[in-house]
Amino acid sequence: AEREHLTQGARALYLTQSAVSSAITTLEARYATKLFDRIGRRIALTEAGKLFLIEARAVLARAAAAEAVLADLSGLARGSLALMASQTVANYWLPPLIQRFRREHPGITVSLAIGNTETVSAAIRDGVADLGFIEGEIDDPALAMTAVDEDELVIVVPTGHPWTKTVPPAQELSQGAWVLREAGSGTRAMFEAALPAFGLAANDLTVALELPSNEAICAAVASGAGATAISRLVAANAIAAGRLATVALPLPKRRFLALRHKERYLAKAAAAFLALSQAG
Repeated sequence: AEREHLTQGARALYLTQSAVSSAITTLEARYATKLFDRIGRRIALTEAGKLFLIEARAVLARAAAAEAVLADLSGLARGSLALMASQTVANYWLPPLIQRFRREHPGITVSLAIGNTETVSAAIRDGVADLGFIEGEIDDPALAMTAVDEDELVIVVPTGHPWTKTVPPAQELSQGAWVLREAGSGTRAMFEAALPAFGLAANDLTVALELPSNEAICAAVASGAGATAISRLVAANAIAAGRLATVALPLPKRRFLALRHKERYLAKAAAAFLALSQAG
């Protein structure tokens, strides 16, 4: 269901494609209910499949919680930790932290999945991951949020762009081309929330490209596709190399937040990683 592809799903489960296909076929036949439609080489959930997926995730989350309780009996000598983070955090902030955690607790297996702010929040709600890390604020009563660090957004353009010489007025900002992350991204939400300070609204901008990755955005901007607002962490190397330049329009700082479910058991591995993230 997550990969929408039998071969990719089988690879993620460390099973053969025939074993996965047979398991799905057997399940569908047993309950006379079709869970997937086969569309070319891909698969898509039916309405029945979408309903069953909710229950399947709940079962897996409960099994993982039971396993975490047992693993805790051996302290931090063994066990697993599932993390999910938005792109900036996952690619630039978390890796050194994960490495430190692995040095201190070599018996704990750590996995990291990447999404945007919305998908990370959903993963923690559904029990798919133990801890989530996002940029910016969310409003979800089921989740506990802990500030772990701070980040700075900057507006960047290709080197030599006119906006690097003089601060552009609102009219120029609205007429220029922009390359932005997709809706649901914390970076985009934070940038759009800051626009009224420049006399603009989100729909005033000319969005030339929407791209799902920070690296693709930096590459597109460097090649002349437009301007963007992005984490200074992400743009630092391109700025240092002279491919990108900042625009003197200050954007507010944002917090990196750790997410956990308020009502789910917090295993020792997750608690230790959360403490490490707060310590910096």
